Amino acid sequence: MTGRSAWIVVAISVVLGFGLAVGMADAAGKEPQYVGAKKCKTCHKKELMGNQFGAWQEAKHAKAFEILKSDKALEVGKEQGLTVPPHEAPECLKCHVTAYGEDPSKFAKAPLPSEEGVGCESCHGPGSLYKKKKIMADRAKSVAAGMWEVDKDDQICAACHNSDAPTAPAEGYDFAKLREGVQHPIPAKVKGKYIEMEKKLRAEKRAAGGAAGDEEE
Repeated sequence: MTGRSAWIVVAISVVLGFGLAVGMADAAGKEPQYVGAKKCKTCHKKELMGNQFGAWQEAKHAKAFEILKSDKALEVGKEQGLTVPPHEAPECLKCHVTAYGEDPSKFAKAPLPSEEGVGCESCHGPGSLYKKKKIMADRAKSVAAGMWEVDKDDQICAACHNSDAPTAPAEGYDFAKLREGVQHPIPAKVKGKYIEMEKKLRAEKRAAGGAAGDEEE
């Protein structure tokens, strides 16, 4: 390698290193924000991924806000001495709506709609910093970017499933059992290989003349 070539390599390395350092510093200085279930849906509605969005829609968490409008909720509200219907009461909404009452700065765009109920980020944490495919494809990177490990931390569930809940069972909550009821795993064959498998699937679709679909990087 000539002296000029070596100088060019060093210069490029310095520039790239500086850019990486700046990028890491920017990311480190950011606070995670809530993005909403629709953003998660971009990838997690796909069959290849396991359609976690579909599983969530069928489970109780997605219906948490609507439940507050039920006759049972109205009955409980009266017993608790609520002065407004449960679906308008802050003491109910704080657990039946993701990030209810949080400062507007905590949201990437705007507070999440009440109709979303208990969405993805109630359990997995605000997703603005870990939502990209290249981060989500690596669990360690996702956790480093702020994703909560709900399977390892009962306190995430206990934030709402606790003795303050008017319908809490006398014996308390079995968090392992609660998690079993809302399972929506990524297929084992896809874990850590999603990006590569999706690219292969897209290539196959294009070769067959089909639409490749949208992609979220």
